[in-house]
Amino acid sequence: MDDMDEVLEAVGPRLRALRNARGITLADLAVTTGISESTLSRLESGQRKATLELLLPLARTYDVPLDDLVGAPRTGDPRIHLKPIHRFGLTFVPLSRRPGGVQSFKMLIPARREPVEPTPQTHPGFEWLYVLNGQLRLLVGDRDLVLPPGQAAEFDTSVPHWLGSADGEAVELLVLFDPQGVRAHVRPSAER
Repeated sequence: MDDMDEVLEAVGPRLRALRNARGITLADLAVTTGISESTLSRLESGQRKATLELLLPLARTYDVPLDDLVGAPRTGDPRIHLKPIHRFGLTFVPLSRRPGGVQSFKMLIPARREPVEPTPQTHPGFEWLYVLNGQLRLLVGDRDLVLPPGQAAEFDTSVPHWLGSADGEAVELLVLFDPQGVRAHVRPSAER
């Protein structure tokens, strides 16, 4: 079996997993894509080979690149393609992938109708953050701060801290985290 056969055999299970993860029935998918239920079923079971005519409407419906449907390796694209991490009701989008060193994230705090009870945490390291949108509530030790867009903060993460929305609306921020505890320093350029 060559590489092409292996790639084509993996398409069906990948399509079924994607459909199941999205909670879509074969009947609904048939209506959306214009592909018959029986063809979709045979495609997912591997009884029918994937063709461009079948994969394009599926990629459009699932809103994913065609490469994701066939499991093609990423080539020639220098951008970082890291998947969001969901923890503690927050979303962290990695912007770097340097293990052990300074890590950068875009952090998204969702809007909530009910206020969230702060649960301060501690861990080794040092954090620097910059608010892009929304009103960030930052608890660090005994300090309770509200940071609007354009404000930045840095703190030792061994001090109990918590981040959340100050007004229940969504908040977006950039975060630099250094597990070694080194502070981020902004140095102005020399005057001319």
